[in-house]
Amino acid sequence: MSAAVPKGGVVPHTRRVMNLSHVLRQSARRFGHQIGLVWGADTWTWGEIDARVDAMCLALQDKGITKGDRVLVQSSNCNQMFESMFACFRMGAVWVPTNFRQTPDEVAYLAQSSGAVAMICHADFPDHVTASKTAAPTIETVISIGATAWADDYDTLIAAYLGHHFPVAEVEHDDPCWFFYTSGTTGRPKAGVLTHGQMGFVITNHLCDLMPGTTQADASIVVAPLSHGAGIHQLVNTARSVKTIMPRSAGFNGDEIWSLIERWSVTNVFTVPTIVNLLIDDEAVDTYDRSSLRYIIYAGAPMYREDQKRALKKLGPVLVQYFGLGEVTGNITVLPPSLHAAEDGPDVKVGTCGFERTAMQVSIQNEKGGMVKSGETGEIAVCGPAVFAGYYNNDEANAKAFRNGWFLTGDLGHLDDEGFLFITGRASDMYISGGSNVYPREIEEKILQHPAVDEVAIVGVPDPKWGEVGIAVCTANTAIDADALLAWMDGKVSRYKMPKTVQFWPELPKSAYGKITKKLIKAQLVEQGVIPSAQKDTAS
Repeated sequence: MSAAVPKGGVVPHTRRVMNLSHVLRQSARRFGHQIGLVWGADTWTWGEIDARVDAMCLALQDKGITKGDRVLVQSSNCNQMFESMFACFRMGAVWVPTNFRQTPDEVAYLAQSSGAVAMICHADFPDHVTASKTAAPTIETVISIGATAWADDYDTLIAAYLGHHFPVAEVEHDDPCWFFYTSGTTGRPKAGVLTHGQMGFVITNHLCDLMPGTTQADASIVVAPLSHGAGIHQLVNTARSVKTIMPRSAGFNGDEIWSLIERWSVTNVFTVPTIVNLLIDDEAVDTYDRSSLRYIIYAGAPMYREDQKRALKKLGPVLVQYFGLGEVTGNITVLPPSLHAAEDGPDVKVGTCGFERTAMQVSIQNEKGGMVKSGETGEIAVCGPAVFAGYYNNDEANAKAFRNGWFLTGDLGHLDDEGFLFITGRASDMYISGGSNVYPREIEEKILQHPAVDEVAIVGVPDPKWGEVGIAVCTANTAIDADALLAWMDGKVSRYKMPKTVQFWPELPKSAYGKITKKLIKAQLVEQGVIPSAQKDTAS
């Protein structure tokens, strides 16, 4: 007799999926002699990259690294950093990239919390190796990018194993491939577990929603660390055999970036609003040919309306916004070029971050998990195949992050009747003044309309009369004082929303990814004695 068919008529089976590194193998098979990676003056073909990844897999295997092992990677952008992602994926190991700007102690925490057993580290960061091995004695293998006395050299290992094939590891849908660490703006970073099945969907979704029509004839430039969003973007580009261009400069160099865009006819860029502003303000923007650009994809933070207008007037209809977190790898909403308008008008949805991504669903929920009406503010929640598997080894964080199958983003916002999402701000940004909720984002948008103001962040601070009030911290391009700015704002926002005071700083503190960090702003206000120290860690 045949085996009984389960209820529903579906026979259980292993949920095997494509190993993510197969996208590199596909590019090598189809376009092996074409350039896949450019770093300054150096280039590698898809075939060369694929062969180098095989060699690194064999080297790691001979050092005892197996499927499921975590490999910590501390490096600035370079070809080895790019390759290490695919090597980990191909083995079925877990890629654990750091932001290279993190301190030795910060990286040591990632080593310990991830359970890393190996570390690939650029030669510039020996102290990070020492700290990581102390915090995580499980790290027995260290490979240096660049010759050192304290580890085997990456390229020497490549040379020793080059020419030998490594079979791609079999993986299932929920097998982890990447520990994507949160920025840690409200506490210790958490490792979001990204899986092969999830990321296969993300690749498809990014190509569908963010840069449709992309082919191997395109080129992409990297202007952010590969450890986070830029790494996901280059994985997506690899799936279409799009060559990746990496500047040699360690920091932002507008002239180099714009010259590379001209040299390689770059068609897409992933970045954050801060870097978009730097690019359009750099004089080199008008020096080089940028007509090849089709998509400048920005995420990480909403782009203020005044900045959108400037960018669109300078670059044309090339902006693409997506909203998402590392835990959902950006797959929440999208605002395509056709919905970015250079001028305000009755049909322009000012302030929206777009509509739901393909196969994703957004809901706005109250504190009990109930759905609120259109136009009402609540917490943004999301479900769909791009949602991560959860935080590694962190039951408390997982309990807070998920409710009734929804992932809770921690962002506040509302949906309009057409399903467009408007972000009010982080839940931790909101403050209550005189019994009324104040969402800083709305007031920040207004302040940025003043021609003298370049950047602004508003944080809530304790007040004996009102409970909390706002302090606006700005940077300015011309002389202006607080009284003049507050007088200009009069009538533009409700009185209870007006910041009580305004400060002008030379610059606003930013995270390693170029995002204005309110946690650091509050820390500086603590140092100034403006707010008590107990308040400094409540904003992200």
